[in-house]
Order: sequence, then structure tokens, then C-alpha cells
Amino acid sequence: MPTAAVSRLESLLRARKLDRTTFRALAQNYNNRAETGQASLDELLAGGFVRGHLSEIVGPRSSGRTSLLASVLAAATARGEVVALIDTCDRFDPVSGTAAGLDLSSLLWVRERGREEARDLAQSVTRALKALGLVLDAGGFGVVALDLADVPGRAIRQIPMTTWMRLSRLLEDSETVGLLLGPEPIARSAEGQTVVLQSSSIAGRWSGTHDRNRLLQGLECQARVIRARRPHDAFITLCPEFPTPEIQKAESQRAPSS
Repeated sequence: MPTAAVSRLESLLRARKLDRTTFRALAQNYNNRAETGQASLDELLAGGFVRGHLSEIVGPRSSGRTSLLASVLAAATARGEVVALIDTCDRFDPVSGTAAGLDLSSLLWVRERGREEARDLAQSVTRALKALGLVLDAGGFGVVALDLADVPGRAIRQIPMTTWMRLSRLLEDSETVGLLLGPEPIARSAEGQTVVLQSSSIAGRWSGTHDRNRLLQGLECQARVIRARRPHDAFITLCPEFPTPEIQKAESQRAPSS
């Protein structure tokens, strides 16, 4: 019978540990998504970033990459999730993160020890990738982001494709959104999404006290989504203001009643 044949095939694949690439992969729920905190972007992403896959936020400097990442992390902590940030070049500013609505008590921040002790950029990237693998393997995170925004494109392109394949495998069947932050498209997984940002001519204002990484508030940035199966070439306008209405609502619901 056909059913018996399928069962036999599944058994053989399972014995050789190949079932993850066939039947289980086909059974994944691609409707399980994490909202970004930006309603217009969520609409473009069909509800948000897909869980269990590696997605990207890319664009040039001052295009809104860090602000959008902060919005994604803040939206996740507002939902009660724990998030992680692998900060390759030590650029994250906790003050700006708090201004974005990010609950720092729900953030695992893994960062380099500083420019003076991490002169070799290649070694910094290698350590960051190893840390990302360990965090993904541990599991339990709603969003895990790797910030490579300040790493030159040529250095990123030297990372073997097998590295991204291994990280994508770690995300399979999980509730975690994997996010890469970089200057250009890097290595999303098969069902992952790439959000491409470009800067706007409208001036914004800086927030935060960290002199190497502050958030531009009131800055309009243009975003479009690249997906393997359903590309969307049109740009939309994002106007990140912190905290976002979604985060304010979540915080008011968590606040104890008097």
C-alpha cells in the first residue's frame, strides 16, 4: 500500500538521520511569524519575520537598520519573549534600546570586549558566529540577531556558505527568528526574508548617549522586502518613533492596577 511505502521510506530516512531535510521540513508552519513593531512592514512581510528561519535587515549606514532592529527586539520583549543580540563590533547602546521600548532584563547581549582587544576583525567575526551558534543551539529565544553592520562587505563574503547552512539548520523547527544585520544581503535561509533599507533625505534627531551608536528618531527610511518566492520591489516608508504604540499598549497591560 502507498501508506506503508511512505512509512517505510520515512523509517529509512530517519535511520540515516536525513528526515530533517524532507518530511519534517515540508511540515513546517510558515504562517508562524513575529511582528516587527512596524505595521506597514508587517503587512509587507505577511505578518512579520518567519520563525525558524534566517532573515536579514540590510542597508547603508544611517538607513535605519539599528532602529528597525531595536523595534523588532522591543516588540518581542513586549510579547514576553527573551531575545539575544550578538554585537560583533560593540555598537549596541542600551540607552537607545530602552528608548525604543526594549526590556533590557529580557535581552542577552553578547559583545566584543572593545576595539583595543579585538584588533583582528576576522577573529571578531569568527567569535561572533560561534556565539550565534551557541545561542541558537541553546534555544528558548524569540529573536536572535547577529549585527554585522560595521563589518566590511568583503569580510562578510569570505564567510563560507556552509556556515550559514549550519546556522539555518539550528533554526529549523524552532520558534526563533534569526536576524542578520549587514550592509548588503548576506545569507537568508530558503523561507527567510530580506528587508532592504535606504536612507531618506528627511532629517532626524539622535537619541542615546553612546558616541558610537545612537538611534535616529523621526527619520523616514524607505524599505522593501526581498523574498525568494514572492518578491516585492516597491519601497514603503517607515517612520520609527519610540516607544511604538504596540509597545505602549503592551506596557500599559503589564502595569499593575492601582
